[in-house]
Amino acid sequence: MSPAQFMRKHWHKKPLLVRHAIPGFEAPIPRAQLFELAGEEGVESRLIQQKKSGWSLRHGPFQRRALPTMTTREWTLLVQGVDLHNAAGRALLDQFRFVPEARLDDLMISYATDGGGVGPHFDSYDVFLLQAHGKRRWRIGRQRDKTLVDGMPVKILANFEPEEEYVLEPGDMLYLPPRWAHDGIAEGECMTYSIGFRSPQRDELAREVLLRVADALGEADVSPIYRDPAQEAVLHPGSVPAQMQEFAREGVVRALMDSRVVERALGEALTEPKGNVWFDPPEDEPDLLQTGVALDRRSRMMYDAGHIYMNGESYRASGKDARLMRQLADARQLTPRQLANASDAAIELLNNWYDDGWLHVPA
Repeated sequence: MSPAQFMRKHWHKKPLLVRHAIPGFEAPIPRAQLFELAGEEGVESRLIQQKKSGWSLRHGPFQRRALPTMTTREWTLLVQGVDLHNAAGRALLDQFRFVPEARLDDLMISYATDGGGVGPHFDSYDVFLLQAHGKRRWRIGRQRDKTLVDGMPVKILANFEPEEEYVLEPGDMLYLPPRWAHDGIAEGECMTYSIGFRSPQRDELAREVLLRVADALGEADVSPIYRDPAQEAVLHPGSVPAQMQEFAREGVVRALMDSRVVERALGEALTEPKGNVWFDPPEDEPDLLQTGVALDRRSRMMYDAGHIYMNGESYRASGKDARLMRQLADARQLTPRQLANASDAAIELLNNWYDDGWLHVPA
C-alpha cells in the first residue's frame, strides 16, 4: 500500500494492521541504551506497574537500580521523545514524513516485561505501533463508553469493549486513528515503538497564535490613539465607556483580519521546540558551501507561501532562496550542489543557524 492509498483509506478513519511492515526489523535502540536514556535529565520517562493494590505511576529520570528486575512481571517503562536524543530514533521517525511535519510529534519507546502494559485506554491522536522486540497482544475497539476508572494515576477505561485482537511480532505494525481504544499486553519481554502525531485542541492552538499576534502588534510603528472629543461629564465614572470597548474590539478584529500575521504566528508556534530541547553550539567553522548542511534532529522547520519557519522564528523568503529553504525543510538537508547558487543572504542565514546548533555538517 502506498502512502497516498493509506492516507486516503485509513488515516483518521480506521485501523490498519500491517504484517512485516519492516521485514527483518531489529530494534535500533536496544534495551540497555533505552535504560540509559531513561536515566538522563531532560528525557521524559515514566514507569507504570500493575500491582494487587492497583496501578502505580512514577516519573523519571530513573537510575538502573531504581527499575524493577527483568524477572518482575507487569511493569512498563515509557521513554518519550526518543527522536530528540538518538539519531536512529530520528531516522525512524523520518520514515513517516508522508504526513505533514506540522502533525508529526515524536517517537516513544515502551519496554515491558511479561504481562506489562498501561491498561485499556484511548488517545486523542493518530499513532503507529511498531513492534520492535518480542511479542505484544493488542485488543482494540471503537469504544463508545469513554468512562474512566476513578482514582487511578493513569487513564484506564472502566468498561473496555474490544472488537479485534492481534499478536504483533518484530516488524509488524498497527495503525490506530484517534479515540480508538486499545490495550497492549506483553507476551514475554517486549519493546514497542510508538510514532505519535500532534493533534492540538483548537483553543490551545488559538491561544498560542493570539500570544504571538499580540507580540506582533507591539512591533507596529504607528497605531491609532484612542480619542473621545465628544465625551460628556458622567455620574458613574467607574463604568467603562462603550466607545472604548468598541475601539478595543476593532483593534482585535483588525489584527486577526490580517491573514499574514495569523499565518506567521501559526508557523512560529508549530516550530517552537519543546521545553526540554536545547542546542549545542559547534566547535568548528566549516565552509558550508563545500560540506552541505543537515538539520539537527531536534530542529523543526516548515514553510508557507511567504515565510520560512525555524525553531519558533520566522523569515520572509521569496525567489530562489525560498525554493532552497523549502528544499531544506522537506529533505532536512542540502548538498553542496544545491547550495552552489544560494545568495549571500541565504548563506549568512545558514551560517547563523549553524552557529546556533540548528544545523550540522551531514554525517
